[in-house]
Amino acid sequence: MQPLQVQDLGRMDYAAALERQRAVHADLVAARDARPPMQLLLVEHDPPVITVSRRPGAERHVIVSDARLAELGVQKVETDRGGDVTWHGPGQLVAYPILDLHRLDLRIHGYMRFLEQAVIDTLAAFGVQGMRDEAATGVWVGEGAPQRKICAMGVRISRWATLHGLALNVCPDLGQFELIVPCGLVGRPVTSLQRELGSRAPDLVQVKNRLADRLMQAVGERLNETGR
Repeated sequence: MQPLQVQDLGRMDYAAALERQRAVHADLVAARDARPPMQLLLVEHDPPVITVSRRPGAERHVIVSDARLAELGVQKVETDRGGDVTWHGPGQLVAYPILDLHRLDLRIHGYMRFLEQAVIDTLAAFGVQGMRDEAATGVWVGEGAPQRKICAMGVRISRWATLHGLALNVCPDLGQFELIVPCGLVGRPVTSLQRELGSRAPDLVQVKNRLADRLMQAVGERLNETGR
């Protein structure tokens, strides 16, 4: 049996996906002693949604009114993940790994680097060099300054099992990011695989499959290392 099972949720409302996450998380924690397979939920959020963390000042990084968001058909919700403000919608691959950090022998810093590396490896498969920024969690592309953010991350750890995760821009409407200060980082542009690669860009299904494979491999490697 694979140590990581993938659930492809297709397109789903943010609230429904969050409910699914919490149910999967509760099941994993309840059965922890039996070492059940960990889970990876993959989704595109539709309708589009802006998620605002509980970080002080995060709300200010939504730079249009609630009325304007309603006109555009964009939801706004508070979230219990880390990070700041981000956007989710069609064309963006969102991955919610529900992982037992005890079994993986990871704590929060190591887990964020674990996720970043999975995305960097996924991008490399399509000829894009992803990079870390020591001052800002996520994955970036481009030489020189400012680099362009292609993947945002924000997680929650409860009972040492993970919730939330990462959002990788494949082919979203990048104009939607103008509704916010993405991740609260002023002057840091956002990009996508489509913008970086043009006609050579992979479709969302290809990226989804590659990311899922890489995360399954990475989880298996960690379990082999820890013997758990």
